[in-house]
Amino acid sequence: MRANPPLFDAVVLAGGRSSRLGGIPKAGLLVEGTTLLERTCAALAGAAHLVVVGPETDGGRAMPGAPLFVREEPAFAGPAAALVAGLRAGTGRRAPWCAVVACDMPRVAELVDVLLAEAAASDDDTSLVASDGGRSQPLAALYRSDDLAAAVAAVLSAGTADNLSMRSLLASVRTRPVPVAPGTTHDVDTWADARALGIDVP
Repeated sequence: MRANPPLFDAVVLAGGRSSRLGGIPKAGLLVEGTTLLERTCAALAGAAHLVVVGPETDGGRAMPGAPLFVREEPAFAGPAAALVAGLRAGTGRRAPWCAVVACDMPRVAELVDVLLAEAAASDDDTSLVASDGGRSQPLAALYRSDDLAAAVAAVLSAGTADNLSMRSLLASVRTRPVPVAPGTTHDVDTWADARALGIDVP
């Protein structure tokens, strides 16, 4: 990563049902003794404001970056609703960029480094979405904060973000893909995914 990355805020989505894992929260799964949420927060610890949308951790483990924990209301209303809750929870002046990241990607640090380096070199006003194997990942992205806030405001002016698709929420945000190393955005949906990604499986 560049020595002087751009100023950014971050929202981590960590409150899904994990239905395909029998309800076991993805955020607490372990890779080499570190939870997925800890890894994600460590990768984003340089954020001016770090917000985790999901249940607050317990067990006495300090979370890297000292994030603020919030929940979408109602809970489990989908990633778009969670992103809205995270963005609205920020206090003070927004940073120019806002990282939006799901909590279940073991290689998140690589992803964040690539996106921040690209943002540091960017000379346009588009947002940056990781592209892994040609597939864009809206929950592995670095958005222009003002554009993201405007998209959220437009949605809320017309109703609610509950159960709204990310595609609909971000329809007005101009993005461009940023290629990342193959597998960088691989996440945990099933126990087979967990085993393949080196996660301790109970």
